[in-house]
Amino acid sequence: MAAPLAGLRVLDLSRVLAGPWCGQIFADLGAEVIKIERPGRGDDTREWGPPWLKDKDGTETHESAYFLSANRGKRSVTVDITKDAGRDLVRDLARMSDILIENYKVGDLDAKGLGYADMAKVNPGIIYCSISGFGQTGPRAKEPGYDYLAQGMGGFMSITGVADGEPGAGPQRAGLAVADLTTGMYSVIGILAALRHRDATGRGQRLDMALLDTQVGWLANQAQNYFTSGQMPVRTGSWHPNLAPYQPFKTGDGYVIMAVGNDLQFERLCNFIGRPELVRDVRFATNPARVAHRIALAEEIEAVMVTHASAHWLAVLPKAGVPCGAVNTIDKVFEEPQVIERGMKVMMDHPKGGAIPTVALPIKFSESTVDYALPPPLLGEHTDDVLSRLLKMDAAAIARLRASGAI
Repeated sequence: MAAPLAGLRVLDLSRVLAGPWCGQIFADLGAEVIKIERPGRGDDTREWGPPWLKDKDGTETHESAYFLSANRGKRSVTVDITKDAGRDLVRDLARMSDILIENYKVGDLDAKGLGYADMAKVNPGIIYCSISGFGQTGPRAKEPGYDYLAQGMGGFMSITGVADGEPGAGPQRAGLAVADLTTGMYSVIGILAALRHRDATGRGQRLDMALLDTQVGWLANQAQNYFTSGQMPVRTGSWHPNLAPYQPFKTGDGYVIMAVGNDLQFERLCNFIGRPELVRDVRFATNPARVAHRIALAEEIEAVMVTHASAHWLAVLPKAGVPCGAVNTIDKVFEEPQVIERGMKVMMDHPKGGAIPTVALPIKFSESTVDYALPPPLLGEHTDDVLSRLLKMDAAAIARLRASGAI
């Protein structure tokens, strides 16, 4: 069975994370993704180590883990777009591509004749996705934007971290670049919608994607809580603002997460731990009441949880119909039986590292496959192949481009 996006071609002029993440999803879904990189340097994240991939002898290569995480499935072509011949190559490749992804500063590619207006002339059907920190319009459009700024400006950090008045209080960023990653995913959604529009009308279009917009859009229920109540959401640490008990609980030897989402699950929990009277307590009888009295409720539950080790609760609570899970470190994530069963680690054959693990695309199809054919590319690994196969250049023409520094 073919991958669902087989036959599409993506020209990926992006670097770092948001754009490359978008491109990697397209590659996993079967599209041919051609990554344009600067000769000699490539994507910035090629230098973002350690850690570095080790070869078969255990010697460190100069392939960074950061780059490996967001660039599998792509073909790397090195092109110097400051040169006329390099820009011509990008236009020629855009002419035969369905999608172009870029995350240059606003106006940079327009100044080089590679903006949307230029590309639409050579390919009216192209979907041109521009990813930036603040978008193509607005007072900060021309400023460089970063994930950390988006997390702060977009409100995420105001609701993430230890609650005010407690030790360690203060805003915290997420442990992942959530604004970058979600912008990459939203970009995939937007591009697929634009392709549907092109199917219906024959016309391509430009997508204007911003890290800040995405972070604001991702506020979801917390923004609606504010709109609805007029009350400012605050940091609650491990507490959930709308559910209880829905938090980590200390056990005899660590912590487990309990996620009680309704009254029936709460009743099951209380009956199982031998505290059925908690269900009849007016402070805990309904979810709104439990939220209002969450501290008292947590003390009652934790007094029982600490009498057994985490492994006990992880084994028995799910069987009793109470959602419960481990607080895994990343090594334990990939030892989790459910994660193993779901195939969330994929091995790929890398030219320097041999068999290397990568995190799988978390989409399961009933009729289509996911494409893990190509490992993250070496810098410029596919330059000759792409120029000869797609642009029909012979060895002499490629040699002249290389001698000129265009590739």
